Amino acid sequence: MEPTTRLIFPRKSLASCVRATIVRSTVETPLASDGDRLNHYPATPHCWVTFYIEGDTEVLLPEDAPQERFRAVFGGPQTRPITTYNPGPVRMLMVMFYPHALHALCGIDVAEWVDRWDDIKALGPEWQALADAVLAAPDDAARLALVDNFLEPRWQAARPGGAGAIAGDWVRHLATEVADTALGRGVRNIERRIKARAGQPMRKLLRRQRAEHTFFEAREDYLSGKAVWSDIAARGGYSDQAHFCREAREITGRTPLELARVLASSDESYWIYRVWT
Repeated sequence: MEPTTRLIFPRKSLASCVRATIVRSTVETPLASDGDRLNHYPATPHCWVTFYIEGDTEVLLPEDAPQERFRAVFGGPQTRPITTYNPGPVRMLMVMFYPHALHALCGIDVAEWVDRWDDIKALGPEWQALADAVLAAPDDAARLALVDNFLEPRWQAARPGGAGAIAGDWVRHLATEVADTALGRGVRNIERRIKARAGQPMRKLLRRQRAEHTFFEAREDYLSGKAVWSDIAARGGYSDQAHFCREAREITGRTPLELARVLASSDESYWIYRVWT
């Protein structure tokens, strides 16, 4: 029996706020191997809140990462892959937010949270109250309902005018939204507002998006035995295969070939890549 891992997409009213929610539990099926109790997370442009319902986690990489342990953690966009370790069974719920949505909800300057995380109370007392309720809830269904019911009225009140469901290209949606605002005129002003809402410059967000799309294509080609990495890199708009490899390693810590091999194996520590794809 494998650990419980579910990727849950948001209800329609929160589709432009929440990218996805991930439920993960190794409580019912404890992992015996130290290697399996590792968790490899890629760099991400999204913000996130993780509730540790049961168990504990330690941050191994990056080596300069803060080591404080919180039951509910808020984090900003991460430009480096992260590796954590669970000393024992763990039950967690992770909510991934579009960064500009969290900016609208809380008024935070997302750029100040790049490569950072902290106790959820950093978002304010209402979020701490949410965490207390989620941690005390009896099951996943109750936890998900608490999160959705907390976010929905706040997002309806805070979201930019006309913001609806994001079909996938949230980066360009953000650029259009910023450019259409009255204060968003002028290239420098637009770039400054994008960085405040998303934490990173538009060019970096587009690079991340390109790498993700290209790797998903590479994974399918690899699993079908048709991977020609130079062709995949060219289709993705990279100058050459080495360029694609550098960006993949920057985001995941591995080359595309290494990552494809890991995902084709049964390595439990890469569970988030499997559930995301």
